[in-house]
Amino acid sequence: MTKLLRDPQLDQLVEELNRNERPALRPVENEAAPPATAPAGSALEGILLEMTQRSASDLLLVAGMPPVLRLGGRLVPSDAEALSAEDVRMLLAPYTSGRLRDRIDSEGSADFSLRAGGMRFRVNVHKQRGTIAAAVRALPMAIPTLHHLELPTSLAELVKPSRGLVLICGPTGSGKTTTLASLVNEINRAEARHIVTIEDPIEYEHRNQSSIIEQVEVGRDAPSFASALRSALRQDPDVILVGEMRDLETVSTALTAAETGHLILATLHTSDAVQAIHRIVDVFPPQQQMQIRHQLALSLNAIVCQHLIPRSDGNGRAAAVEVLLANHAVRNHIRNEKLQNLVTEITLGKRQGMISLEESLASLVRRGAITHEEARIRAPRPDELESVLRRY
Repeated sequence: MTKLLRDPQLDQLVEELNRNERPALRPVENEAAPPATAPAGSALEGILLEMTQRSASDLLLVAGMPPVLRLGGRLVPSDAEALSAEDVRMLLAPYTSGRLRDRIDSEGSADFSLRAGGMRFRVNVHKQRGTIAAAVRALPMAIPTLHHLELPTSLAELVKPSRGLVLICGPTGSGKTTTLASLVNEINRAEARHIVTIEDPIEYEHRNQSSIIEQVEVGRDAPSFASALRSALRQDPDVILVGEMRDLETVSTALTAAETGHLILATLHTSDAVQAIHRIVDVFPPQQQMQIRHQLALSLNAIVCQHLIPRSDGNGRAAAVEVLLANHAVRNHIRNEKLQNLVTEITLGKRQGMISLEESLASLVRRGAITHEEARIRAPRPDELESVLRRY
């Protein structure tokens, strides 16, 4: 793992930035109901039990359709009858009262956790076409290892440094939260560290092993990611997991924490490393962006972007990853706004542990895990994918 190098000029720049007053942002209310349990014998429990029995990752409840399950990345309608708008409302009514109901009415959606049949679920209730709908994600009770997820075991090296920023990126539903949980579990098994996770909602429940882990749920334990992160810095943490960097205040605090002695693990909804850097910098006003690029160049350790692709045998999905490690050249490109050169650095950095998405896709094709067609659809540079495949 590349070590962070101190740069006196950058240190001074970061110090000046941290002294500046940042725009005061009003914390966003993110109320969520405490974890609830679906009553035994209830209609919702029956649907969730079917979801569990069929090993579905997700469930969609939409008026005019029967419950729809996601099996191996593909949507499959259940054999039940189509739900009316009133059916969906009645299914969810026991869990969407009080402030959670107010938030759905005012903002259009809300999240909460639910238990049924010994399993945990994350429920997003939202409005569409003037009716209530829901997306339910099954939350595994056991935390998978990197090996179980078929991710590069070298990712375990990313959590060994004592400070810096590690970003796990990818589109919605690409397994970012699961990868983060696996990385936290790597620390928990091997090292004595104080880990604070900030999530919305909590998806994996960690048990203390070598480390002490505190899990903060936004909406139940704190009003927002930004306020939870500020509080966490006063709780003597070694590692902080930020479930999602959503706003300027959260990004700003995370960067400063990473630069000043904490290991920060966070997610972003981007499809590659270059987009991740743009997303962070663009959160800030134009007059601050040059300083932020310098601070990010100093604090960044690595960016991992992952995509889940349907397996060729129809049995689940396989993960393809892009790994960018922040070596000296990468830091200079970020600092000098030459992000177009990062693709070349990933290719040149293979011996250091960097992985291009094309290399990862090609590896999955060679193993027969995914089809050539699926790989071409996912590859940002199809010609490069073909070039990699021809080498072997």
